[in-house]
Amino acid sequence: MGIYLDSANPDDARRAQELGFIAGVTTNPKLVAQTGRPGLDVLSELVEIIDGHVFYQLTGATVEARTDEAWAAYKIRPDKVLLKVPSTTENYTMVSRLVPAGIECAMTAIYSPTQAFLAAQVRASFAIPYFGRLKRDVPDAARVIDRMVAAVRGTQTEILAASFKTVEDVIEALAAGIQHLTLPLDLILALGEHDLTRRDISDFGQHRTN
Repeated sequence: MGIYLDSANPDDARRAQELGFIAGVTTNPKLVAQTGRPGLDVLSELVEIIDGHVFYQLTGATVEARTDEAWAAYKIRPDKVLLKVPSTTENYTMVSRLVPAGIECAMTAIYSPTQAFLAAQVRASFAIPYFGRLKRDVPDAARVIDRMVAAVRGTQTEILAASFKTVEDVIEALAAGIQHLTLPLDLILALGEHDLTRRDISDFGQHRTN
């Protein structure tokens, strides 16, 4: 299981790297746009900051454009770049060609078990559902997540959930069997904190002997 930083901000990446338990960084077009820089420039910086994978989402308007973009991103750091590809039938076909060529891919914006199943068929490393949006927009989201987990069990594809707002969401995802999470920096920092822990630390401090 792994925790990924969900950000394209290099400062966030540096802080996350310092934590010592971050598996990598996921980005998306919205996060990249917030930097005001070209996506491949941001990717080039992030791969030098983070020890693990950096996920880069393809945005080309056609399969041909996305394929060219995939190779351009991959060549920046073949050992670190992992491509995020939106889950459509034509993109599964594209990924089925990219993976054998050595490009690691993840299928993103997954909302159904069949999409997760197809991700496994094309040997994507990850299937990425949007946990918060599933809860908001899909009836019986917990059952859908459970079926996604079952759909990839025993394959090389793992579930990496995104779109989290609260610690309670993270707890729900873990209980549902999610294997990996990607979270904004503030939520990662919040995972290790609890008011009762702070209370106990304060109590312990009253009994110091040195």
